[in-house]
Amino acid sequence: MASNELGKSTSPYLRQHADNPVHWREWSEGVFAEARERDVPVFLSVGYSACHWCHVMAHESFEDEATAAYLNENFVCVKVDREERPDVDAIYMQATVAMTGHGGWPMSVFLTPTGEPFFCGTYFPSEPRHGMASFRQVLESLVNAWQTKRADIDKVGRSVVEQLGAPAAAAEGSIGAETLERAVALLKVDFDPVDAGFGRAPKFPPSMVLDFLLRYHRRTGSAEALQMVSQTCERMARGGMYDQLAGGFARYSVDGQWVIPHFEKMLYDNALLLDVYTHWWAITEEPLAQRIAIETADFLLAELRTPEGGFASALDADTEGEEGRYYVWTPEELRQLLGDDADWVIDLCDVTGTFEHGTSVLQLRQDPDDPARWQRIRSVLRDARRARTYPGRDDKVVAAWNGLAITALARAGVVLEKPEYVEAAVRAAELVREVHLDQDGILHRTSRDGQVGGAHGVLEDYAAFAQACLTLLGVTGNSSWLELAQTLLDRVLDQFVADGTFYDTAGDAEALVWRPQDATDNASPSGVSLAAEAFTTLASVTGSARYEDAAQQALQLSAAIAGRAPRFAGRALAVAEAIAAGPLEIAIIGSPSGRPEGEEAGAGLLRVAMVEAPWGTAIATGLPGSNVPLLAGRGLVDGSPAAYVCQKFTCRLPVVLPEDLRRELRAAR
Repeated sequence: MASNELGKSTSPYLRQHADNPVHWREWSEGVFAEARERDVPVFLSVGYSACHWCHVMAHESFEDEATAAYLNENFVCVKVDREERPDVDAIYMQATVAMTGHGGWPMSVFLTPTGEPFFCGTYFPSEPRHGMASFRQVLESLVNAWQTKRADIDKVGRSVVEQLGAPAAAAEGSIGAETLERAVALLKVDFDPVDAGFGRAPKFPPSMVLDFLLRYHRRTGSAEALQMVSQTCERMARGGMYDQLAGGFARYSVDGQWVIPHFEKMLYDNALLLDVYTHWWAITEEPLAQRIAIETADFLLAELRTPEGGFASALDADTEGEEGRYYVWTPEELRQLLGDDADWVIDLCDVTGTFEHGTSVLQLRQDPDDPARWQRIRSVLRDARRARTYPGRDDKVVAAWNGLAITALARAGVVLEKPEYVEAAVRAAELVREVHLDQDGILHRTSRDGQVGGAHGVLEDYAAFAQACLTLLGVTGNSSWLELAQTLLDRVLDQFVADGTFYDTAGDAEALVWRPQDATDNASPSGVSLAAEAFTTLASVTGSARYEDAAQQALQLSAAIAGRAPRFAGRALAVAEAIAAGPLEIAIIGSPSGRPEGEEAGAGLLRVAMVEAPWGTAIATGLPGSNVPLLAGRGLVDGSPAAYVCQKFTCRLPVVLPEDLRRELRAAR
């Protein structure tokens, strides 16, 4: 058996540890068979490639020969990429939070040979400090306990599984109008009226909550809901969390003022925020919203797109062992590069030592008084930055996150009149369909260099990609996307739903110590919320009561969270808002663009539908005779493309002119 097996992995994170002296294994039944044979515990280390403290612990402990030798002698060591195996991560993170009161990565969990967790933690330093035991002290203590108190360890492991592994029952009730109003009221209490966002530092981009508030504003006209969105979107875009030179958002702000980011850039964050800024612009026509949406989409295409046409998972926070080194500047660097322009930029971008060692993250708290000058300088700084060591890129393609990006790019391409975004969305969807979906209809979660990974997709993969396919149905008029979405969601009903509840893993997937399920919307939407969204859209396009019931069943799992802690139910609330607004259906018969011949480009029916209809409206386009149920029996009007505004397949009279569709949709609010 190889001393370290990670060199064969398709995960960039695991490959980063391929040269460690630790005898790392990938997650498999063989890990536990070896532990049983040797009668030693399993050390499970979970992280991801853009994780700063994962790199620190690797350098301090996993690259240390003495520590590695002790691990190899006394444990079977397994490395897991949390992005590749969210099911494994979810189970043991739940145990870590339950046993320690907090969670995070790197996650360090010690398991019995049957997979039961008996000791959990996150980062352990190589030397004792700040009241923390060193990693070596922890290891020695656990080895001693394993040898002298084995019965106690087994008892702890069994107790954890019994307490945490029970399936969650769906809450009584649903997310109706009263819950939506209560959610907005609770969000007002949590809102930071000075610096925007919700809660205190650290502040994560509240993408799904902002989307919900925009949808709520559209339906109710709430000025307060729109104000919370506008203030938060502006502060995030003007602060250091946003890359003022190349676009794209960092994962979160470590402070409450959006100044200092945790520098890693994640695909899911940028996909979700692209959708929010596109939506904000569709409602307000705020120039900042348009600029940030375009720059974020351009960042996805320029820096995260893979040669195969998918989107990579993340850019690292660190370069050359320093967090943020690629992104920060000193006044001296700027003066050397910019000469007479330097003081203007130093003042404009608040280069006052906002980060470490006298460096600063660039901010843009106000629009420059000379935009042309700023664009010229921005180009100079961008070119200079390219000469630095570029952050590492985790170039694995995750089905769920690509689904989010496909949906956001397709909508942005239509709303912002950028056809290249739609083309990129279609190509990414084709990659997922061709590489991730096998002949048995199983969706695989990851691929790299066009090679599929071994992990099967979880609920979020099926649901996010199905929603992406349904979005492409509306944007392209290609009915094959509907067929694929239906196939994916039929498998969800067959394999992810049991005993009246949704699970995150399929019934025919690898059995773990318990079957994970979580309806909480955190940094990215939960699988349950994404399923509710996709089933709502599919029901609107097909008229199927079965899919409508599935959407309601999924939302029911989020009802308690939505009513009590709306910050952690943003996507579920957004789906409930779409239902409260109709949900509307728009059928466009004619050219994929929905434009009457000779009409000025960009003012077509599809774009009006995307801009004016409530976000979450099901839109289907196609030619007469399409096999899409929503389009059946509907035709051109006097030879011109026509739009039909419908609700539960009951449609109003068709309209041909975009201004008539705009008027009708505004009147329907």
